[in-house]
Amino acid sequence: MKEKAVLAYSGGLDTSIMIPWLKEHYKCDVIAMCADLGQESELEGLKEKALKSGASKVFIEDLRSEFITDYIYPVLKAGAIYERAYLLGTSFARPLIAKRQVEIAQQEGATMLVHGATGKGTDQVRFELAYMGLDPSLKVIAPWKDALWTFRSREDLVTYAEVNNIPVGPPNAKKYSEDRNIWHISHEGEDLENPENEAPDDVFSISNTLLNAPNEPEYITIHFEEGIPTQLNNQKLTPLALMQSLNELGGKHAVGHVDIVENRLVGIKTRGVYETPGGTLLYAAHRHLESVVLDRDTLHFKDHLSTEYATLVYDGKWFTPLRYAMDQFVNVTQQFITGNVTLKLYKGNVVPAGIKANKSLYFKELSSFKDSDMYDQKDAKGFIQLFGLSVKMNGLLYQDKMNMKNRENNE
Repeated sequence: MKEKAVLAYSGGLDTSIMIPWLKEHYKCDVIAMCADLGQESELEGLKEKALKSGASKVFIEDLRSEFITDYIYPVLKAGAIYERAYLLGTSFARPLIAKRQVEIAQQEGATMLVHGATGKGTDQVRFELAYMGLDPSLKVIAPWKDALWTFRSREDLVTYAEVNNIPVGPPNAKKYSEDRNIWHISHEGEDLENPENEAPDDVFSISNTLLNAPNEPEYITIHFEEGIPTQLNNQKLTPLALMQSLNELGGKHAVGHVDIVENRLVGIKTRGVYETPGGTLLYAAHRHLESVVLDRDTLHFKDHLSTEYATLVYDGKWFTPLRYAMDQFVNVTQQFITGNVTLKLYKGNVVPAGIKANKSLYFKELSSFKDSDMYDQKDAKGFIQLFGLSVKMNGLLYQDKMNMKNRENNE
């Protein structure tokens, strides 16, 4: 009986080629699995294309809701941002794709898992660490790192497709290398490879440019329950509908454009342009709500953890004890993150326009310049004396040293 391999299939040139290539070199049946994470039109005709390429079976899995609730929301609650700007849209998509691959392999009796990530990126790590964490008994095949894979260019792949009658779609259908899901779309390659070049307007495909964004601001209100968004403009929506609505609103106002040179795990710097319209709105609203709810120590420690969480997710360590433990801490911090945040959207800007939290630590009588029963300004005198004692002692020591040096100079 032939062995079976489950391929993470996107329908692009690389993974289309991989179906007959795997059959030829590994003498196996190839099961194509595509995760619907919100790629929209990219999924059209995908099943037929995979079958024509030689797949024995095709799974098109609608994982959008699971993606939002089990992958986007934990990262949102953690406030994780990689290298100051990247909202991790590709990073936390890969573990879910890998998880479903493993489940299908177990269901179909497959012994091999295949991904199309290259040996220069971080996706290869994300896929393979997920496989290891979920079922290390399955063999992993990564064609771009395989000695049998002799292709070195797109032209080589196109030639192979033509010889083997593999449908790959129109040539150069996309100018940039892109990855899209319900959270974001990334753009890399071509003129973007030179960081001296400004990203051209035609790079943006799911959002307006600043110039084309409306000339009037728009106000929206997002409601959170324990750190999770549940309503938009007082209307309760499913996670999927909420995400779609926020993408539409953010895209309309050119919100969520990020142009970043980031450090890949393998040591390469790469330039990417991202569109994350709805995600940017959620991050802004969530951060504003936390600002009135979390105490100083918790907020500062969570900011530190957020950076570590982002690196962990970026590096593909999703199915690890450390992330599970971090989630426990984050969930405790989110117990009282319930309330409304109003945002003003205008020409790429997201401006806070009102916060109302059920358990707010903001007290007007304390924040006011006026005296109140809750705060006696005279208490601050003793507090500063104690708080600054070590600073004072260092100052005295420095003064003594300066006096001694002056005396030596005078002598």
